[in-house]
Amino acid sequence: MAIGHTQLNNTISSLTFDNTFTRELPEDNEITNYRRHVLGACYSRVKPASVASPKLIAYSKEAALLLDISETACKTDEFTQVFVGNKLLSGMDSYAACYGGHQFGTWAGQLGDGRAINLGEIVNNRSERWTLQLKGAGHTPYSRNADGLAVLRSSVREFLCSEAMFHLGIPTTRALSVIATGEMVERDMFYDGHPKEEQGAVVCRLAPSFIRFGNFEIFAFRNDIVTLKKLLDYTIKTDFPHLAENFLYLKQSSCKIYLKWFEEVCRRTADMVVEWMRVGFVHGVMNTDNMSILGLTIDYGPYGWVENYDQNWTPNTTDAKGRRYCFGNQPAIAQWNLAQLANAIYPLIEDVDSLQQALVLYSTRFQEQWQNMMASKLGLRNFEYESDKILIKDLLNILSLVETDMTLFFRKLALVDFNSDYFINREFILKYFIDVYYMPSQLTNDYLERMIDWLNHYAKRMTKDNLPNQARRMQMDSHNPKYILRNYLGQLAIDKAQEGDFSLIDKLLELLRYPYSEQPENEEFAQKRPDWARNRAGCSMLSCSS
Repeated sequence: MAIGHTQLNNTISSLTFDNTFTRELPEDNEITNYRRHVLGACYSRVKPASVASPKLIAYSKEAALLLDISETACKTDEFTQVFVGNKLLSGMDSYAACYGGHQFGTWAGQLGDGRAINLGEIVNNRSERWTLQLKGAGHTPYSRNADGLAVLRSSVREFLCSEAMFHLGIPTTRALSVIATGEMVERDMFYDGHPKEEQGAVVCRLAPSFIRFGNFEIFAFRNDIVTLKKLLDYTIKTDFPHLAENFLYLKQSSCKIYLKWFEEVCRRTADMVVEWMRVGFVHGVMNTDNMSILGLTIDYGPYGWVENYDQNWTPNTTDAKGRRYCFGNQPAIAQWNLAQLANAIYPLIEDVDSLQQALVLYSTRFQEQWQNMMASKLGLRNFEYESDKILIKDLLNILSLVETDMTLFFRKLALVDFNSDYFINREFILKYFIDVYYMPSQLTNDYLERMIDWLNHYAKRMTKDNLPNQARRMQMDSHNPKYILRNYLGQLAIDKAQEGDFSLIDKLLELLRYPYSEQPENEEFAQKRPDWARNRAGCSMLSCSS
C-alpha cells in the first residue's frame, strides 16, 4: 500500500529513529526516577510505566501516515503495547524534558514533563522529523506530587481535538492514538474534595518538536546561560534550519540569528492565535509552559469552543474568577507570553530595543492577519480599513448582545442571497437566523433594529464587491466550519467510552475530517448546544485536573 511514492509499513518495528534531542543536549546524570529539581540538564531519561491490560480505543490514520505506518500496523498488538508504554522499540530513547513556566501570570519555577514521556524522534520517508510522546504513561522527575497518569476523559478530549484542529487547518500537535490502560486512576475533577476513581488511558502525541517557551525560561531563571545557549542553538539548527543556514553560510552574528528566530516565533504565534479566534477555540490554560516555539497548539487540557459568542468566556474553572485566558484575551496573553520568552533569551542578545520591536511585530502581524481572517469569514474580496473595521466591530458587538451561536451564525449568513430581491426586516431575521439563537426571547426590538441595520450595511458592502453569491458562499464556507468539536459532543463520546462503547469517538473522528463540508447525514452534529449541556461538567467548564 502506498501514498504517492511513500511505501507504508505494516509493522512499527521498522521505524527509523534519530534522537538528536538526547544526543546533542545536556542530560540529567541522575538515572533514578524520583521527584527532584534537575539542574544543568535539558532532560532526564525515564521509562514509561507498564500496564496490565491495554486496549486500543482509537487511532488516527492521518497521523499514522506521518510515520509511514499503515492502518494494518495500527491494529496490531505490538502497536498497542508500544504506544501505551509497555514496550520500547529498538532505537527509542525515552526521556522527560526539563522546563519552567509562568502559570496564570506568576513564575512557577521548575515544571517539566510531569506526565509526558518522549519516546524519541522518527525520521520518515520524506525526511520529516516527528517526536513521539506518551501522555499519561507514568511519573517522571518533574511530576512533583502527581502520579504522571491520565484518565480516559481527558485523553479522549485531547485525541479528538488534536485531529479536529488539524482538519480545521489550525497549527497543532497531532494525536496518533488513545489507549485504555485497564487500570483505575484517582482524580478530584474540580478540586472540591470529592475524588473518585476513573479509567486510565494514554495518548500518543506527535510534533516536529515539543520545545516550549518554558524550556528557555528555566535556564534563564537559573542564570544557566551555557545551557540556555546550547538549547537555542540546537532549536535553530533542528527546527529552523533556514535560519541555521544563515548562521553557517552567511556568517551572520549569533545575536542577529537569535533575533530572527524570535521574530519568527512571534509571527507563528500570531498566526496560530488568529486561527483560534477564527473558529472560536479557547485554549483555557495559556501558561508559558503550554506555548510551542513552532506556533503549534499544544497541551489540550481544559479547552473549549465558544458556542454563544462571548469574549469573556473561559472553559477553565481555575480561570473563572480572573478570566485571564478567556476567548477575547488570547491575543494579548500570547504577546505577554512572548515577552517572557524575550526576557529568557535576553542574556544571549542584550538588545532590549530589538526584542521590543519583535513584540511590536507580533501586534502588527496579528492585526493584519485578524483583519484578513474576518474579511474572509464575511466573504469580502479584501479588507478595506475605512469601511470594514466598523462593519466588523459592529457585528461582534451585536453578536454579544444575545446568546448567538458563533459557528451557526456565519454558516447561516453565507446562505443569504444578497443578489436577489429581499427586504431585511424582523421577519427576514426570524426566517434566516432563528436557529442561531439560544434564547429567542432575548430578541428585543432594539436588538432586531440593530441587526437589521447591520445586515443592510453588509448588503451594501456586498454590492460594492460585486462578488457572485455562489463565490461568496464558497469563500465563507471554506473559512467558517460547519462542524467543530462542540463541548457536549466530546462529553457524549466520553460517556459512551466509559461504558466500553468507542463508536462515537470513531464517528466524531470521521465527521471532523471534513469540518467545512455539508454532510447531510450528520446534520445532528451541527446543531447548537442543547439546554441540558449548558451547565453540565465537561460541556461547559472543566478544570486542569486529568
